Amino acid sequence: MSTDTPPLPAWYVISLRPRGQHGPMRRAATRCGGGIIALSPWRLQPLDDDGAQAGLQAALDAPRVLFTSPMAVRAAAMLQPLRPADGQQWFAVGAGTAAALRRAGAGEVAAPRRMDSEGLLALPGLQRLDGLKIGLVTAPGGRGTLAPALQARGGEVRRADVYRRISLAPSAHALAALRGLSRPAAVAVSSGEGLRLVMDALPADLAARVRSLPVIGASDRLLELAYALGFAHGHRAADARPASLVEAAASILG
Repeated sequence: MSTDTPPLPAWYVISLRPRGQHGPMRRAATRCGGGIIALSPWRLQPLDDDGAQAGLQAALDAPRVLFTSPMAVRAAAMLQPLRPADGQQWFAVGAGTAAALRRAGAGEVAAPRRMDSEGLLALPGLQRLDGLKIGLVTAPGGRGTLAPALQARGGEVRRADVYRRISLAPSAHALAALRGLSRPAAVAVSSGEGLRLVMDALPADLAARVRSLPVIGASDRLLELAYALGFAHGHRAADARPASLVEAAASILG
């Protein structure tokens, strides 16, 4: 039996995804010859209280319904079936959220090619709303531009918070991996709130080291935030999918 150990990854992506959701990033990095350091800013907890159920029902009664993440879909589906009524239009922020809705039985869902809030807001069905009720299925915090933009277009937003983010301190394993990092690395960012939490939670020496790395942003807005937080080098990914973030990192690290 061979005792050869596998080679070390040639480079690393620092993954800021929620706890338990680093698998897609890890698999994408492995395919490209890289690895990841999992640095989770939070874990996700579905909500099942009376407020969440009532909020979801109100949101799903609206003529147009927006889902902001796959987790929003999964948490909503735990509360009640997701079946659009006749004449309703359902929207997803990106391909992953749309796929989750289809798996839940939602049928036809509109999603933008540009998978972020700006792309979602550019869809034809979300322009002049003129008093139309809009259901927004989401979590507290995050994507803070959506509701004000929809209201500015005349929409009456019915917000349903169906899960929450519970902040996490960096794990000892992640801190040790950052301190021992000896290969090229980049930081993959698909959430501005997540990036802020991680940078605030890191010890000063590691925060400075992470800021010296290139950041891979899922949108121009996220790159601008990274620069404001002290990052000097940024590159734009095609979208927020883990494979797209990894491909962008590989193009500069591989």
